[in-house]
Amino acid sequence: MIINPKEFYFNNLRYIVRSATEKDAKNLSEVRLQIDGETENLDREKGEAYIDESGFKQIIKDDTESISNLFLVAEVKERIVGFSRCKGNKLKRTSHKVEFGVCVLKEYWGYGIGKNLLKESIHWADSNGIKKITLNVLETNEKAIMLYKKYGFEVEGILKKDKVLSDGNYYNTILMGRFNE
Repeated sequence: MIINPKEFYFNNLRYIVRSATEKDAKNLSEVRLQIDGETENLDREKGEAYIDESGFKQIIKDDTESISNLFLVAEVKERIVGFSRCKGNKLKRTSHKVEFGVCVLKEYWGYGIGKNLLKESIHWADSNGIKKITLNVLETNEKAIMLYKKYGFEVEGILKKDKVLSDGNYYNTILMGRFNE
């Protein structure tokens, strides 16, 4: 699905949150690879589950055509610096919910980009009959957990010793959900 672009200004940074288009595919492939190498908060290490330009073109096409998917990008001076996705499905028993994921280049942390991608996704979901948004977050990502709670997400469960990070230790994944009555 497609939303109207929205402009934000924070700490002298101007950025736009808008729906992804197929011409974003190459940039998205590069940005995702870079972000995966900058943080352990995501599921992948750099280069794992790589999605090339044609892969992103297909995802964007599918998400644009689906009423239960939303693919957003955050753009600074025509450069993508972060993105988010809400992915639903067509199964009747779970068609009321979507799974949310977000990532932002490290140099753009602290500008509210992740927050605004989340807010726009919530607004889209609430406006389009989506009743539940779910997400997974690493237990050590305290800022993200606080943000999600601020926007109505609750802890629904914990996957114990779910991820092994570079320090060799195992960490829990927190399952969170937000239900819109």
